[in-house]
Amino acid sequence: MIDTATTLLILDLFGIFFFAVSGCLLAARRNFDIVGSLLLGSLVGLGGGVMRDLIIDQGVPLAFTKPIYLLPPVVAALLVFLHALGVQRYRRTLLVFDAAGLALFCVTGTLTAHAAGLNPVSAALLGLTTAVGGGLLRDVVANEVPQVFNPRGVYAIPALLGAGLVSLFLSLGVFTPVLGCAVALLVFALRVLSLRYGWRIPLAGRTVSTNGD
Repeated sequence: MIDTATTLLILDLFGIFFFAVSGCLLAARRNFDIVGSLLLGSLVGLGGGVMRDLIIDQGVPLAFTKPIYLLPPVVAALLVFLHALGVQRYRRTLLVFDAAGLALFCVTGTLTAHAAGLNPVSAALLGLTTAVGGGLLRDVVANEVPQVFNPRGVYAIPALLGAGLVSLFLSLGVFTPVLGCAVALLVFALRVLSLRYGWRIPLAGRTVSTNGD
């Protein structure tokens, strides 16, 4: 039977890959070269995990101590370069891969935070940070409106729900790899459905002034 540590590694690698694909697709859309694609894919794929590791002060981030963490961005950049992932419909494909990365990272971020000794609330918040951090870096660097701030489709709420559920299961002592995968699927489904049906959360203000007031 696969233990939690192995599950964490597998989910982490898949999450890195999915996020890296979203970064490489955005790079292709913005006409970056292959180096820019690899760098943007690495930034989004590894950025959330690096934030997580720095916050919990566990030493050198895993992205720099385990070479296997560098493999997914390379594979993602090559697949996008070879037009194997539907670059012609980049936005839809980007959002789907981004949703998959979001779903996996909210689980792995919470698991890592819990293992570091954080309380349940802090673990859930760090899981959320891990999930949205890489995408935020990707969009800022590529001069895009970050998905976390885009009112079209809910983004942070599914990730926070997933992180909260994982933290709850860990606190109750009932967490299993199967439950972790189920939570990730739930988060992915909510994100994709929010995009499909245009779910929104209330805006910060009811009206927007056009005269600068």
